[in-house]
Amino acid sequence: MVSKEKPVMVMGLYDSKLSFYALEWTLDRYFVGFGPNHPFKLVVVHARPTPASVVGVGGPGAGNFITIMESEFKRKASRSIDQIKQMCLNKSIEDVEIEVVEGNPKKVMCEAVERHHASILVVGSPNYGVVKRTVLGSVSDYCANHARCSVMIVKRPSKTRIDITHFR
Repeated sequence: MVSKEKPVMVMGLYDSKLSFYALEWTLDRYFVGFGPNHPFKLVVVHARPTPASVVGVGGPGAGNFITIMESEFKRKASRSIDQIKQMCLNKSIEDVEIEVVEGNPKKVMCEAVERHHASILVVGSPNYGVVKRTVLGSVSDYCANHARCSVMIVKRPSKTRIDITHFR
């Protein structure tokens, strides 16, 4: 009998409390309660910004500033990995692959889909208004239009308040 591999679900996280809300939402609906028989292989991809992607700096002292930013981004990514692992452990989900990839979250997520031959990409959405989404860009909008798989966008609840203080 030939064993079939599970389809891959890429869960995209970037520096957002709502990304962790989306992760918890996804874990609760697609992994908790299934034991090892959950329907997907889970790959959590955390997009870590580069100092150059955040600010354009140059001139004297720029090197020190970039070094400090790089250190801070690495620290935040490490903290995110710990939080992802703890969330999965708390929900008895053991077989999860976690990656930290440096770059623009829009590109990182779409490249992860290609690299893992994902069947679905899950991203959170902060429910920005039209103006803010136009100015800042929307990772979820970009992925919905460019990822080569189905994209599920997890929005924060609009009518009920959620406590996102524990999503750091």
